Amino acid sequence: MSRNRVPPGSDDEPDATPNKPSRRRFLQSAAAAATVGVAPHVHAQNQPAAVPSPEAPRAPEPPQPVTLNVNGRAYTLQLEPRVTLLDALREYAGLMGTKKGCDRGQCGACTVMVEGRRINSCLTLAVMHDGETITTVEGLASNGVLSPIQRAFIEHDAFQCGYCTPGQLCSATAMLNEFGNGTASTVTADVRTHPSQLSDDEIRERMSGNICRCGAYANIVAAVRAVHDGSTGNA
Repeated sequence: MSRNRVPPGSDDEPDATPNKPSRRRFLQSAAAAATVGVAPHVHAQNQPAAVPSPEAPRAPEPPQPVTLNVNGRAYTLQLEPRVTLLDALREYAGLMGTKKGCDRGQCGACTVMVEGRRINSCLTLAVMHDGETITTVEGLASNGVLSPIQRAFIEHDAFQCGYCTPGQLCSATAMLNEFGNGTASTVTADVRTHPSQLSDDEIRERMSGNICRCGAYANIVAAVRAVHDGSTGNA
């Protein structure tokens, strides 16, 4: 009976020397050693990332006294540092004339005057204006007599729904003062000289931060120009 012979060099070739390992055993041992060496690295990669322990929530800052001089009256309010000037005027001082529109400084409905300068009250904190003089729409009239810009808005029908009107009035009042003081705008032809006439383009540019969603812009421009020209009648 014939016996199958194994070709020389085959993996099935019997060991010629008992003490010398075959190539198959050598490759198996090398693969096992490589697997053992890689396993800790793979295990480390598969471990979930350590989650930091949550910090205890910070206690809110306690209210502190803030004095706002609004329309000639001092209001001492207990306010948290995060309260905006707009919320302080409406929710704490009870002056609801200043409106909250976008609450992000884009519409101008919350415009008030601080130390004679118009600002968006929704973008500033009340504590930043402690002791400063603030004028809202409620303070434009004097002893029951409407201001020139208020009369002009009525005469020229410069509002429809009226929501933006308080901000428009405060902005127009400050803008006329700015122009009178020689403040230039981006459409001023020559910033080295003071223009004697407030053009419609100047008015539109200087009032561009106040949005009227009803679209009464032409009448607003006419009202501002009338005050500048001194052609506003009596209420």
